[in-house]
Amino acid sequence: MTKLFLSLHVLAAVIAIGPVTVAASMFPPTLRRAHGDPQDHEALTTLRMLHRICRVYAAIGIAVPLFGFATASSLGVLGSAWLIASIVLTAAAAAILALLILPAQDGALTAARAPGATATRAPARLAMLTGVFNLLWATVTILMIIRPGSTTGV
Repeated sequence: MTKLFLSLHVLAAVIAIGPVTVAASMFPPTLRRAHGDPQDHEALTTLRMLHRICRVYAAIGIAVPLFGFATASSLGVLGSAWLIASIVLTAAAAAILALLILPAQDGALTAARAPGATATRAPARLAMLTGVFNLLWATVTILMIIRPGSTTGV
């Protein structure tokens, strides 16, 4: 059962978190393009699509920690420091996505649709938040691979 949970956990991470990191990273430069040319309807369409990808895959991403807890429980490592650190970092990444990135994207979309929209600091702020989000996920991934104290010989 452990192998099944681990497989589902890794698949969920790749399928759900990967698209969010890519779409969220593409949003700020596309927003800059939309601000640079308010008549660029393709940029606005792309922004809407990127925001939708982030929202939908963030919801699907809930499966990652669920399968992670199932895997950790079946391995008997729920109290391990590396796992607790990963849980805290995952919670921080989820909070940044849900409470900061998605609302900022939504606000930027609303502002970009407004007549006479002008450039704001939103692209830079979104780029910074997305960078932090991506760094947190990279750190969690490294912790999952290295697993301090593991018996994999690393």
